[in-house]
Amino acid sequence: MKKVIIIGATSGIGKELALRYLKAGHTVGITGRRKELLQELQQQYPQQVFIECFDVTGTNNTTHLNALIQQMGGMDVFVYNSGMGDISKELNAGLEISTTQTNVNGFVELTVHAFNYFVTQGHGHIAATSSVASTRGNSWAPSYSASKAYMSTYMEGLAMKAERMKLTIAVTDIQPGFVKTKMAKGEGLFWVAELDKAVDQIFHALEKRKRKVYVTKRWALVAWMMKQMPYTFYKKMG
Repeated sequence: MKKVIIIGATSGIGKELALRYLKAGHTVGITGRRKELLQELQQQYPQQVFIECFDVTGTNNTTHLNALIQQMGGMDVFVYNSGMGDISKELNAGLEISTTQTNVNGFVELTVHAFNYFVTQGHGHIAATSSVASTRGNSWAPSYSASKAYMSTYMEGLAMKAERMKLTIAVTDIQPGFVKTKMAKGEGLFWVAELDKAVDQIFHALEKRKRKVYVTKRWALVAWMMKQMPYTFYKKMG
């Protein structure tokens, strides 16, 4: 059975993904800011769930991750699912900075630590929830799309690094479109996936150790179209 750590698992995709692994019999370490929600899941699966409560924008991220690894007796899969993003219509500085701290700074610190842990161990699997929004900029949420682009590009670099170093470390970039969670904000949303369907696709992609997965699969077409669209036309949408 695998030892899986999910950063950001108190709700939404993170929580449902944790449940998928638990139902499959794996040991799961979960983190988040709301301890009562972590404990709630631990009470349901007392023999399989280990918790560590912290905010990824804090200063002791790697200490918390090490504590969780020690509790579990190791780590085979690391998933960075913590994310922040909201509409910043007037370019709110506080929101832009907080989003970047969560989606970039916290992500890099913990993912680098996990990668180096797997280097020492000789094998492992790193995954991160970026977004189809990483494909292009967005005037309504500049820091969100930019930070998700950072995550996606960084994950590609890690995959290349693992191959160059001839390491058995899989790297998966999870790119959801709209999923029915609290992160799905704004008007005119389309192709909004039910949470269980989205997480089913994520779980199966991780089991296959895929390099990249669009959730749901149809969003691969949207991502391709966004990449091809000239700025002259795209700016009217974003």
